[in-house]
Amino acid sequence: MSFGSKKEIRRSNILMALEILIVGYVGYVSALLIKHFFGDSYIELSFTEFATQISLFTVLVVISALSVGLYESKLRETYRGIIRRIFVSVAISYFLVEVLTSSFFTELVVSQYYLPIYAASSILALSIFRYFVNRLGILGLGQSKIIVIGAGERASIIEKRMRREVDRYGFELLGFVPIPGDNREEGIQNERLVHVKIDENFRNFITDNDIDEVVIACDQRRGTLPVEVLFDCRLRGVEVTDLLDFMERETGQIVVNLMYPSWVIYSNGFSSQNYLRDALDYSINCLFATLILLLMWPVMLITAAIIYFDDIKVKGASVFYKQERVGLNGKLFKIIKFRSMKLDAEKDGAKWATTNDSRVTRIGHFIRKYRIDELPQLLNVFRGEMSFIGPRPERPQFVEQLIKDIPYYNQRHNVKPGLAGWAQLNYPYGASVEDSMEKLKFDLYYVKHQSMMLDILILIRTVEVVLFGKGR
Repeated sequence: MSFGSKKEIRRSNILMALEILIVGYVGYVSALLIKHFFGDSYIELSFTEFATQISLFTVLVVISALSVGLYESKLRETYRGIIRRIFVSVAISYFLVEVLTSSFFTELVVSQYYLPIYAASSILALSIFRYFVNRLGILGLGQSKIIVIGAGERASIIEKRMRREVDRYGFELLGFVPIPGDNREEGIQNERLVHVKIDENFRNFITDNDIDEVVIACDQRRGTLPVEVLFDCRLRGVEVTDLLDFMERETGQIVVNLMYPSWVIYSNGFSSQNYLRDALDYSINCLFATLILLLMWPVMLITAAIIYFDDIKVKGASVFYKQERVGLNGKLFKIIKFRSMKLDAEKDGAKWATTNDSRVTRIGHFIRKYRIDELPQLLNVFRGEMSFIGPRPERPQFVEQLIKDIPYYNQRHNVKPGLAGWAQLNYPYGASVEDSMEKLKFDLYYVKHQSMMLDILILIRTVEVVLFGKGR
C-alpha cells in the first residue's frame, strides 16, 4: 500500500515493474547456472511450463514485497531493514512455491537445486538494486514540488513532524509563504520562507518554479485565502491540498490536534464500504484464529508450563492474566493474556507500562518481545470481542482520562479492537497521555481507511515485527 502523491505512486509502480523484470531474469540466469554446473537441463519442460515456473515465483515475490511494505512511497527504513524485508518476502515466496509445486504443479519440479539458487540469487539481485535506487537515487523519477501557504502554528507541524530527509523522500518543499493572520511566534523557525503575494504574482511563481502542489496550512482562512487564485491553480492541474490531507497522505496518520468538524464531515472514509468484509468479519477472524491456534499451540503449551513452574511456589499464581478493556462502542470485556508481570504489579493501582518495567517477570521480557503473551487473545477473537486487526484495546481507567485530555479519542472505539493494529506498526510503544495522542493519530487513520487490503498489509507486517522481535 502506498501513501503519497501521483508521482510517488508512479515511482512505486515503476520500481515494482523493474523488480518484476529483475526477478524474472534471475530465474532465467539461475536455470543457466544449474545447467552449467550441475548438468541438469530443462529438456523435459516446455517453454510454457518453464515460463509458468518463473512467473509463479516472480508474482509471489512481488506480492510478498508489497505486503511487507517494500513499495510504500514513504518507507521509513534503513538499508539493513530493507534487506530484511526482501529476505522475508523471498522466504515467504520460496515456501509457497515449494508447497504449490509439490502439491498441485508437480510437473514443474525439474531440479532440486533450482528453487534454492533462484531464491538466493533474487535476494542478492534485489538487495543490490535497492542499494543503488535508495542510496544513489538512480531511479530517475522527479520529486513533486510543493509550496505551503502559511508559516504559522499549523504550518509548523510539517517542520516538527517531517524533519528527516526520508520524511520528504517523495517531494521537494520549496518553502512556506507567510500570510496575514499567521501565529509567527509559534510558527516556522528553520524552514525557508517565500515572500510572494498570493495574487497574479503567485500564479507566475507557480508557473516559473514548476510547482505540482499547493498545501493550505494558514492559521486564519477567513478573509486570507485567495480563492480565485487557488481555483485557477486547480484548473491548471496544480494540486491544492489541505494540511490535514497532506499529513494524512504523507505520514499515514491523522493529526488529531489540528482536526476540525467540517473536515471530518466532508472527508472521505470513517465508514466501511466493503459489505463483504463486514458480513464475513467474524468468520474470517475465526478462520485466522483457528489457523494460528493449530500452528502455535505447542508454543502456547510450553509458555504456560514455564510460567507455571516459574511461580509454582507462589500462592495464587496464575498462568493467565485477565483484565478489563474497552471494546467496540465502549463495551467492556475481559482480555486474556499470558501473565508477564509479577502478581503484585498493580498493588498501588493501574499504571502505564514502561520500557524495562521492573514489574515484568523473567519469562515476561521474552514473551512480550515476541508477542507470545498476546496468543491467548485468540479466545477473545472466538468470542467476537476482538478482531485480528484493529486499535489495541485500552483499560477503562485510562480511557476515562484520555477522553477528557485528547480530542476525538472515543472515535477509536467505532471499530472492534484487535490483536495487531496500524498504530503498533508505526508507533510501537505507548506509556503516557502524550504517547496515546500519537497512537490515536494512527488509530483514526485506520478507522478512516479500514479495508481488506489494509488489514492484510498490517497482518503480514505484524508477522515481520514478531519474527524480528520489534516493538514492545
